[in-house]
Amino acid sequence: MTLKINPKDHLDRRTLLKGLGAVTAATIALPHAARARGAKTIKIGVISPMTGPLSLFGETDEYTTAKIMELVADGIEVNGETYNIEILLRDAQSNPNRAAELAGDLILNDEVALMLPASTTDINNPTADQCELYGVPCISSNSPWQAFVMPRGGGEAPFNWTYHFFWGLEDVLGTFTGMWKSIETNGKVGMLFPRNADGETWGNEDYGLPPAVRDAGFEAFAPSMFEPRTNDFSAQISTFKANDCEIVGGITYVADLKTFITQCKQQNYTPKVVTVAAALLFPSGIEAMGELGEGMSSEVWWTPAFPYTSSLTGQTSQEIADIWEAETGKQWTQPLGYSHALWEVILDTLKRSSDPLDREANRDALAATNLETLVGHISFADGPHPNVCKTPIFGGQWVEGETWPFDLKIVDNSLYPDVLEPDAQMKPLDWS
Repeated sequence: MTLKINPKDHLDRRTLLKGLGAVTAATIALPHAARARGAKTIKIGVISPMTGPLSLFGETDEYTTAKIMELVADGIEVNGETYNIEILLRDAQSNPNRAAELAGDLILNDEVALMLPASTTDINNPTADQCELYGVPCISSNSPWQAFVMPRGGGEAPFNWTYHFFWGLEDVLGTFTGMWKSIETNGKVGMLFPRNADGETWGNEDYGLPPAVRDAGFEAFAPSMFEPRTNDFSAQISTFKANDCEIVGGITYVADLKTFITQCKQQNYTPKVVTVAAALLFPSGIEAMGELGEGMSSEVWWTPAFPYTSSLTGQTSQEIADIWEAETGKQWTQPLGYSHALWEVILDTLKRSSDPLDREANRDALAATNLETLVGHISFADGPHPNVCKTPIFGGQWVEGETWPFDLKIVDNSLYPDVLEPDAQMKPLDWS
């Protein structure tokens, strides 16, 4: 079961310090390749799910952090003065409560100047809550902006310290329905949501996918949420079969989707379309489903085809992906672009700060961000929320690959037609 914390709760200083012995295990402080003598040091905290069920979302974080350390090995110059950079990378082990403890440790003991939670809602939100409580600037991504804002009470008032860039549920809906409309179906959608922070946001009947899917002209059937890591999807499959749902949409993680798809095949439930966020982002997730992975569809955050370049290195998205594949022996993965872009924002913030050792100065610089990055333009001036910037999203389908077992093809660009052209047409699933 996924652990959760109440966004209104926080760890007080005494509780945090009593638990620090447990927190220090499985943490990483990356060494400096070089240091500027006599220079002051800026500490940056990074919290990532490098192990556990969310580890695919953290897969690129240690790699990218090492690349950044090479880039800033001799420090950075701010207002004519050189500062060393120290990055404190911590493994949250895919546990929200642990993320909160690690954040408190980095804030109270290491006195970080900036915080970067690099993951999904379960890691971003508890980290951001601690930053908001103790007054530390924080930049995050990789979850819909509603999942960052709404559970934390941001619908009533802007946050003071925490900022986020990504797309929203309204965007993923437009992308999902864009793909669904390209396939002949009966318009009936079975909704699949886990009982965790992501599932409760995506499945929300006020601002989540079910009401929006209905508003888009589809019928939505949302049975009870499933417990993460369950081994029985009979209730959900029964509901979908009873209502003749030819489309399945929602959000799951890899292990759960594999179980669901396997049981669909066993119970002779063969929808024409399965479009699921999170689990279908990763090549390894598709490969885990074997032949059943071909034809699955998902939102696309970032691909090597993105027409943007890094403000740090001048590299294109394709070059970043090629280097990853050459150095790791693994296929490119969507969080790679955002792992890089988060550092673009952090280093740009520090270079514009009136005092990079002062949290309030860094917060003001972060709020004023106006930067072209590997995932597009980042500015908090025109977002749907004062602390949010939206980035592009596309629809993709996994097909048999050439170099790798599967390739992700863009099949829908309805929200951002000027950024990318589709490179394939959506096809219905083949369950034979």
